[in-house]
Amino acid sequence: MVKILNLSGFSSCGAYQQAKLALGGLTAIFPTRFSVNIKEHETRESYMTWLDSFRSSIGADAHKTSPIVWFEEGNKYLGGRDDTLAWCRANLTCPETVPVKTPNVDTWNPDHGFEYDLVVIGGGSGGLACSKEARKLGAKVAVLDYVKPSPIGSKWGLGGTCVNVGCIPKKLFHQAAILGDHAKDAKGYGWSNLDAGTHDWATLRSNVQDYIKGLNFSYRVQLREAGVTYLNKLGAFTGPNSMELTDAKGKTQTITGARFVIATGGRPTQLNIPGGELAITSDDIFMKDTPPGKTCVVGAGYVALECAGFLTALNQGEVTVLVRSTPLRSFDKDVVNFVQDYMQHHGTKIVTGVLPKSIEKLPNGRLLVHYGDTSEEFDTVLEAVGRTPDLAGLNLASLTTDSPASPRNGKTGLKLDADSGKIACVNEQTSVPHVYAIGDIVHGAPELTPVAILAGRMLARRLFGNSCEVIEYRNIATAVFTPLELGTVGLTEKEAIEVHGEEDIECYISSFAPLEWSITERHSEVNCYGKIVVKKSENNRVLGMHIASPNAGEVIQGFALALKKGIVYDDLINMVGIHPTVGEEFTTMFVTKSSGASVAKTGC
Repeated sequence: MVKILNLSGFSSCGAYQQAKLALGGLTAIFPTRFSVNIKEHETRESYMTWLDSFRSSIGADAHKTSPIVWFEEGNKYLGGRDDTLAWCRANLTCPETVPVKTPNVDTWNPDHGFEYDLVVIGGGSGGLACSKEARKLGAKVAVLDYVKPSPIGSKWGLGGTCVNVGCIPKKLFHQAAILGDHAKDAKGYGWSNLDAGTHDWATLRSNVQDYIKGLNFSYRVQLREAGVTYLNKLGAFTGPNSMELTDAKGKTQTITGARFVIATGGRPTQLNIPGGELAITSDDIFMKDTPPGKTCVVGAGYVALECAGFLTALNQGEVTVLVRSTPLRSFDKDVVNFVQDYMQHHGTKIVTGVLPKSIEKLPNGRLLVHYGDTSEEFDTVLEAVGRTPDLAGLNLASLTTDSPASPRNGKTGLKLDADSGKIACVNEQTSVPHVYAIGDIVHGAPELTPVAILAGRMLARRLFGNSCEVIEYRNIATAVFTPLELGTVGLTEKEAIEVHGEEDIECYISSFAPLEWSITERHSEVNCYGKIVVKKSENNRVLGMHIASPNAGEVIQGFALALKKGIVYDDLINMVGIHPTVGEEFTTMFVTKSSGASVAKTGC
């Protein structure tokens, strides 16, 4: 239960400011234990007038100074500055009732008699990290990884989505797009004819795929050197502790394990419309032999907008994005608006409120897409409408909680969340105690590669290294690599209001142009945007930081650590920024959103 305190005084009073800082620090350290309501008076006279009429209501008739502090519950009087500081010092230790993190419990028996101590199903970033960490701690480990081809036949090697068809190729294609944009901007910097070049899709595709194949090989070498058994086979449970494996030629074998970690990730959700099979997905775009040409991108998430952005910048053809409702709806709306405006200004067509009704293949080989009240021909349709947990075929129904490794009363299978279809977990442990899950298939876990990696390593340490540390699935920074990048950590403005109430939330905002844009023509009508979300009653504790700018991912990474450590707004404003940089913007945001004042910045 949160203990609520009330503080009042006048702004120029040093004793009041000390009490305010002390209570603000305490609430920043223990946000789930304490909260502070502040009533600040501009002058001593107004405070004393208020105090004369108020103090008797809390039994503080003798109190005649600033500040005054009392508890919300029962209107119990605490005292002035000295009493408040003493109370804060006394509460700087955690109560005995705070639960202590404990390792996962699955009745582990080192003499289990199975073939492996741990079987990891999935050779993506999380699965590889978990398997190598477990082996380092002495466990006998096997990793299964078998890539089922996409509907049009695309397939790849060891490393999972991020390495093969996600983060890595996406960032490289994004960088190719940035280089093209820089060539266009070079004229303003005195360079000639750099913007006259054309882009060769085949060269980019070939170089990216060669790099990825090198990564695939290095992962196999790492597993071998670590002593992890790599099995390029598709696995399905045949019982609580056994799996049947099938290789590419249909040959089968059975293995057994004491513990299992499911790390299979997700695959793109297919369009459920007539002709939906004619569309490609992010599993295919980076391996496409020929340039995509005029492209229709279906979806509103980060995959859709990232792909639309680099396809537009690579000048492979017109790009239209069909959005059912709101682009990037889980991100801060104001920041997203700047990303959307930038993309549209630089040539991407975004149509909201529609989805394709059907896709037809025409005799000329092009695809006719029917959407809204119109139809339009495209060379490629790229669907990016979400991802589906890759759990089909694992035969999860064969898992029960009455196995020898995890005895329980009754037979309850592995539990999935009814809405997401993902695995319900507590600290990565499923409802079948000796079976664990990490990464995108865990209900409530962010679908981010670094999350899966850290969760996998921490899980291995708990299972085989006596660790008690668990991953915290909040205040995790991420970036969207759209043409104008988006970096974010913490709560959006909307989320903060839903949690803490609109009256207790303030946002400091800024609209600005990076110095690099100042002598280019392409950016004269667009801007970047930043936002700091704070909780007023806790000394303006920072709840979220969001930015739309070049290199937003690099900018937000460092601030994410500061936010996790509980910074307040004044920590940012009193920090000396590095000039002239985009990151400096977070140290100079003085305009509040509630003021309605202009946020446009000019000069330094």
